[in-house]
Amino acid sequence: MSDGGKSRSSSSFHFFAGLGSGILSAVLLQPADLLKTRVQQAHHTTLLSTIRSIASGPRPIRQFWRGTLPSTLRTGCGSAIYFSSLNALRQKVARASLLADSVATSNNADSRSIRNRASHSSNLPKLSNTSNLLTGAAARTWAGFLMMPITVIKVRYESSLYAYKSLFSASRAIFAAEGLRGFFAGFGATAVRDAPYAGLYVLFYEQSKKRLSALAAKVKKTDSMSSGAVAGELSMKAAAGVNFASGVAAAGLGTAFTNPFDAIKTRLQLMPQKYGNMVQAAKLMLREEGVSSLFDGLGIRMARKAMSSALAWTVYEELIRRAEVKWKETAGEVL
Repeated sequence: MSDGGKSRSSSSFHFFAGLGSGILSAVLLQPADLLKTRVQQAHHTTLLSTIRSIASGPRPIRQFWRGTLPSTLRTGCGSAIYFSSLNALRQKVARASLLADSVATSNNADSRSIRNRASHSSNLPKLSNTSNLLTGAAARTWAGFLMMPITVIKVRYESSLYAYKSLFSASRAIFAAEGLRGFFAGFGATAVRDAPYAGLYVLFYEQSKKRLSALAAKVKKTDSMSSGAVAGELSMKAAAGVNFASGVAAAGLGTAFTNPFDAIKTRLQLMPQKYGNMVQAAKLMLREEGVSSLFDGLGIRMARKAMSSALAWTVYEELIRRAEVKWKETAGEVL
């Protein structure tokens, strides 16, 4: 197989690995997304009252998963676009960094990379903190822009302010009332939320993996020495544990920093006529409801984001890890 063929296969697998991980997290965690939207749609709405209202209504189980279809389309396709774009950007940055090094430095770096790979939980490119921040932000903003129409439909589906019967009827109603612009309501707030969140997430995630991988390798080395076994690379179970824990930590930190923009985004997508744009929405929310309105839904969003991101990244990285092993085995057979 040629290098070009491997590259195409790798890019395709990053897309489908992101798609699968996104769909899984969307379906499992839809109730949390719905509750977050309901809490953010009005400052006086509480999580407990929302749960009671849905639970006491008709078909409560179905109502908790209301909006699953648009959510699955948004998260699945969005994750596919995000992970494949992020991988492409990270690969380009990694290649550019290698080309910038001298031959001697490159050889030393390659040797260190080979030594460190065995004790790292990921097969993905290792970049600087700045590169992790920028590539994460760029990939997320691009994916968010492409998926914005379905995001607007998803948020309105989840709220109690609209009674759409299908994706088609929702699309038709939004277009009739607001035109094409209605499908991009809240994009400014979404971009301001997603770019720093994604950049901080990748930065925190990679740093956490690095430290937890080193800790896990140290523990394994100690155990190996005491038992007389040979220390090797992290097991799949240990690597998955490191990735999941890193995902939870990174999502929690990123969410805390960006929740005000998420609260503003939700209001803009639900009531664009009232709130207008991001600046007007922020001023109106502060004047009518105070600073605390910018942190509505923080707890549920933090929990949801932590589980969603950790699950999506763990599944994604495990699929990529298994694909890398398969490709190496295939390449060995060809040679």
